[in-house]
Amino acid sequence: MGREEILERFNKYLEYNSDEAAMVAADEPRARFIEALAEASGQYLIVVEVLESANCNSGYNVGDQFVLDVAGNFIAKRCPQRMCVYLISQLALPLGLMNERFCAGLDPNGIHFMRRVNCLDAGVACKGYGAVQVGISAVPRREFLKAAKAVR
Repeated sequence: MGREEILERFNKYLEYNSDEAAMVAADEPRARFIEALAEASGQYLIVVEVLESANCNSGYNVGDQFVLDVAGNFIAKRCPQRMCVYLISQLALPLGLMNERFCAGLDPNGIHFMRRVNCLDAGVACKGYGAVQVGISAVPRREFLKAAKAVR
């Protein structure tokens, strides 16, 4: 699929009017970013896995996963039922870093900082209530779906 078709689909999806669509098409970095994410969306999913959990108010346990598309949208049927803003808010920066790497044609898992993030609760020992740490990675979509199917 070429850039024009990708942008046309993107414009339709976001319901841009003709002026808004023209602004996006004329903005080379933005158009290139949209094109790169469109390509990556068919190849990758973002998996956030709970690595450590203690006294979590939302009930997250080690091994729980949140699955997102590369645009940062949660895939609800692949996530815990309860979503904690104090953890979820910490995903914005690492996902942005991964998106920049997708756009540059680099391995999205090559980010150095923020491959792991903690919820904002400091834990009971630090006058908080609980604590959760997650790892974030881009995984090949086919591999993830094949593994998910095998688990059923």
